[in-house]
Amino acid sequence: MAVNLWQPEDGGLQQILQLLRESQSPDNATQRAVQQKLEELNKYPDFNNYLIFVLTKLTSEDEPTRSLSGLILKNNIRAHYEKFPPEVTDFIKQECLGSIGDPSPLIRATIGILVTTIVAKGSLENWPGLLPSLCQNLDSEDYNVCEGAFGALQKICEDSAEVLDTEALNRPLNILIPKFLQFFKHNSAKIRSHAIACVNQFIISRSQALMMHIDSFLENLFFLSTDEDSEVRKNVCRALVMLVEVRMDRLIPHINNLVEYMLMRTQDPDQTVALEACEFWLSLAEQPICKEVLTAHTDRLIPVLIHGMKYSEIDIILLKGDVEDDETIPDKESDIKPRFHRSRTHSIGKSGEERSPLARQLNKMDKSLDSDIVLNEGDDEDDGSMDDDALSDWNLRKCSAAALDVLANVFHDEILPVVLPILKELLFHQEWEIKESGILVLGAIAEGCMNGMMVHLPELIPYLITCLSDKKALVRSITCWTLSRYAHWVVGQPHELYLKPLMTELLKRVLDANKRVQEAACSAFATLEEEACTELVPYLGFILETLVYAFGKYQHKNLLILYDAIGTLADSVGHHLNKPEYITLLMPPLIEKWNILKDTDKDLFPLLECLSSVATALQSGFLPYCEPVFRRCVSLIEQTLNQDFAHFSNPEQFEAPDKDFMIVALDLLSGLAEGVEHHIEALASSSNLLKLLYQCMQDPMAEVRQSSFALLGDLTKACFPHVKPFIGEFMPVLGANLNPEFISVCNNATWAIGELSIKAGEDMKPYVPVVLSRLIVIINRPNTPKTLLENTAITIGRLGLVCPQTVAPMLQQFIRQWCTSLRNIRDNEEKDSSFRGVCEMINLNPNGVVQDFIFFCDAIASWVSPKEDLKEMFFKILHGFKNQVGDENWTRFSDQFPPPLRERLAQHYGV
Repeated sequence: MAVNLWQPEDGGLQQILQLLRESQSPDNATQRAVQQKLEELNKYPDFNNYLIFVLTKLTSEDEPTRSLSGLILKNNIRAHYEKFPPEVTDFIKQECLGSIGDPSPLIRATIGILVTTIVAKGSLENWPGLLPSLCQNLDSEDYNVCEGAFGALQKICEDSAEVLDTEALNRPLNILIPKFLQFFKHNSAKIRSHAIACVNQFIISRSQALMMHIDSFLENLFFLSTDEDSEVRKNVCRALVMLVEVRMDRLIPHINNLVEYMLMRTQDPDQTVALEACEFWLSLAEQPICKEVLTAHTDRLIPVLIHGMKYSEIDIILLKGDVEDDETIPDKESDIKPRFHRSRTHSIGKSGEERSPLARQLNKMDKSLDSDIVLNEGDDEDDGSMDDDALSDWNLRKCSAAALDVLANVFHDEILPVVLPILKELLFHQEWEIKESGILVLGAIAEGCMNGMMVHLPELIPYLITCLSDKKALVRSITCWTLSRYAHWVVGQPHELYLKPLMTELLKRVLDANKRVQEAACSAFATLEEEACTELVPYLGFILETLVYAFGKYQHKNLLILYDAIGTLADSVGHHLNKPEYITLLMPPLIEKWNILKDTDKDLFPLLECLSSVATALQSGFLPYCEPVFRRCVSLIEQTLNQDFAHFSNPEQFEAPDKDFMIVALDLLSGLAEGVEHHIEALASSSNLLKLLYQCMQDPMAEVRQSSFALLGDLTKACFPHVKPFIGEFMPVLGANLNPEFISVCNNATWAIGELSIKAGEDMKPYVPVVLSRLIVIINRPNTPKTLLENTAITIGRLGLVCPQTVAPMLQQFIRQWCTSLRNIRDNEEKDSSFRGVCEMINLNPNGVVQDFIFFCDAIASWVSPKEDLKEMFFKILHGFKNQVGDENWTRFSDQFPPPLRERLAQHYGV
């Protein structure tokens, strides 16, 4: 690259320096003026030359001003890099490399940020001299040059790890990894730390260049394990934690020493090191070898984890732990993290979602306290939102609790002899911080140690209920969460003993004077609702009065959680909510919020989710509110589609829309169709909903398509005559979305095809070829999720019911998987229609089932009480098969059945 000798004009330089000084002013008006001026200056090509000049050459200015100049340049590179003239780009690159060893750490770090931003926007291929130059600088005798180059390389490794391992660049990693390893023993801790951090970027991707040097890497890590610098120790721990996942085979020979080391580091005086080390237990718990490795160490490890679960002094200060009553203080908007709506998914014959291991959800925390660990047991529907930026980060308390939770799920009751004596000491301690940590421990072990804890719960639950009235808000909030972890047990006991007192006290906490407690109580109550379901019906009036009173009391953030609690209540009690006195209580505050919120307000998301559940539960009780809700949802969809088209046509002039508005409106319409059923027909027929739905079904965003297909299925059930004219357009789109790579989209498209089949009957015949072959591929695909398998089986059966002549010839290709997919779902209409379809197909093509007849027998036996005519179909098929093969062969065949199956078929069908 030729040297560019550009020099600034003094007048221009002074103008920019003045602008940089003004931009540090706290005054908003000055800030706006600066922003406007910056936009104007971006029209001049060499403006960016001035910015890099101030950063790298103008040592007369203070460092914050110079650094700010670099950060403004970084933003310009992000926004306008492709418009920079080549000479400006070359000058910036030249100056970055020339000043990489600036004496100031702040300036070096800023240059590193610029370098990686240029690489991200313009690619490494377009800066061929960068890596050789930085590598050469690593060998410089000047510490600043070496550190500056390493800082830039670390940022490039973080941002462009994949590119560094590609043929396009001749795999620079093959040179870089050995080079980095040379610096693990450098005499500067900062350089050692950079070197480890660079290599760490390539562990998870199992980079070949690193795997070739894995033994040397491990040797160096062990050498640095007792380094006096905390940043180095932190990076060593981080590397070892990732290696557990990637190269456990290499760690096994050292495992006992490694466990001892991590035990020590989990107690490191530097909390950031302790946190990295604590992650080790989470990673190890996912390895099959965990139990074998840790059995000898649990008596020392568990107390260390429990010790880490106590609030630190700084936590308490940041959480305003001394503030008890803050309910009248409005929330700062910055406290309210963005919410993301989750689209509807149709599942069949399921009583509830499968629970996922809690530790994976720990940093979601949306259903509980940012202050606590929230090992939330919710489904994957929880979205992450927390407040208090300082604590929204993962910290040692949360990680220790997560580790205790996963280890409780590995060792179960075996850890109780270690935990219980400590727990006894903590729970009844005079100091609130220690008592609080004990309550957290009790919650963390709830899932893994439930069997062993049951004997203690008759004593512990009443004690926890008294802790709901503790004078410290942080104790009250964690108690809400821990009680929610035992909700399943509580609901299974006589109501008078635990459920009623718990519900009474928890509802008092919903109206607590402390916002954190309100949030925890609302979330805990939502969990209780999910567990108790219709058990709550006798107490509905009392529950609704409390939740509705909270509407007038809550600040912004907790209102959003209150919507969740009301939506969950509606899901849990269903049609029992449809009573005039409950509707009169519940609907006015919801509709008031609905009227206040503008179409662009993201608070609509949780409100519409809530209304969707309420509409489905209230059924005809929602009719008085149906029309305005319907019209607004259609309007939200139309506005979003129009904005999307405008953006697509003219991206410079129009912003892309937030499609969550459309998704949440589609989902509320689904709830409405499910709730008011045929009453929605008049509204649908006087709107352009079906045309809009056709557009939504083809949206590039998967979540939009997912919600569209859910709505199509619900409209098909509620007002088929209105859907019928569009079947010819809809079916090819549905067929194209039978792609199991997008599980939820595929699931809902499959379900919608099944609903259309039932309503359209023989009219489906032209479309069977479009979808059947894809459905057969999905049902035979290994590792297909359970819900998708069930929906696929139902839909194949339903297609067979309405078009048996077309589907029956393919029977042998799907019958075994069909039987195993549906044997575990409970009796319902969808199962009924699918079985009828398969019976029709067996009558037409009995040979198609012969090889797998034992599976069909097993599927028949899964019915508890089939309708009489369906039972008759089963009877005829079973006896037809028996008669055809003869008694002797049938006996030989049925001897293969497990005894319960043999008995069931003999009892119900006489075979």
